[in-house]
This record gives sequence, structure tokens and C-alpha cells, in this order.
Amino acid sequence: MGLHNLKPAKGSVRNRKRVGRGPGSGLGKTAGRGEKGQKSRSGFSRKPGFEGGQMPLHRRMPKRGFHNIFRREYAVINLGRLQKAIEAGKLDLAKPINAEALIKANILRRARDGMRLLAKGEIKSKVTIEVAGASQAAIAAVEKAGGKVVVLRSKAEAAPKTPKKKESKAAQPEAS
Repeated sequence: MGLHNLKPAKGSVRNRKRVGRGPGSGLGKTAGRGEKGQKSRSGFSRKPGFEGGQMPLHRRMPKRGFHNIFRREYAVINLGRLQKAIEAGKLDLAKPINAEALIKANILRRARDGMRLLAKGEIKSKVTIEVAGASQAAIAAVEKAGGKVVVLRSKAEAAPKTPKKKESKAAQPEAS
């Protein structure tokens, strides 16, 4: 068998329908598109949800809730996952464990707005962990194992705040 002998399976390939090629084809003149109007033109596309000029359902419904654009997304790490990584030899206990160390060890994918330590699972190793936040139970579990949790300030908290405007001299009472 050679490449020149290969053929698609019988009935799997059809010739495309050639529309608009005269009255003898059965699909001449309007090419199966009916008569006139927007839908018969090429390039027609109506957006999903369009209701003929009536106010669409998704705009008639009331708005609900609140979306905080300043919300911080934390990368979450559990104690059990941390212990598994330590047992696998992915983390160096001599150095403090932080987001960069966990990313290098392929435990976290990205640091996001900081790392948050949660108490799911248990930890047996004595470690120093640097995180943006930690649950009380996680801190207690690490300290019970002889380790330490250092809670760092997040990027937003570390940014200097704008100073308040000084009061004008006219507003201050004069001392005589």
C-alpha cells in the first residue's frame, strides 16, 4: 500500500453545495436564503440576547451584589501540603519558607497578593514560615511543632499613605 492508494472511507467526504448558480441547480437566485432583508446579506450576525429592539432580559433584571475591585487574592497553602513537601525534600529547613521558595519547589504556581497559611493537615517539622496572613490554628500548630510564623505586611499595607492636608492659617485661632 502506498500514499497514492489512500482514499477516505466511502461516504465520509462530500462535495460542497454550490448555491446561487442559476435556476437549474434548484438553489439559484436567492441561494436558499429566502427573500430580501438583513438575514439574506453576507456578514449578518445578530448578538446573542438581541430581542428585536426590546430591552433584553439581562438588562431588565435588577443588579445585585457588590464587586470590590481592590480585593486581594491570596495564594493559599495548607500545613499538610507543606509537610509533604518537606518530607519529599523539596524545601530547605535551614532557610525561611516563603512564597519564592514554594514557587521554586513547584508547590505554588504564583504568589498573587501574598501567601496565606491555613491549618488543614498537620506539621511535624520545625520551620520558619514567612506569610502575608495565617489562621490562628495554623500559627498554633507551627509553634507547637517548635517553628515560627512571621506575618509580613502586604504590598498595599507597606505602601506609604498620603499625608493629610495641613490646616490653613486662617482656620487656626490666634494666640495673643
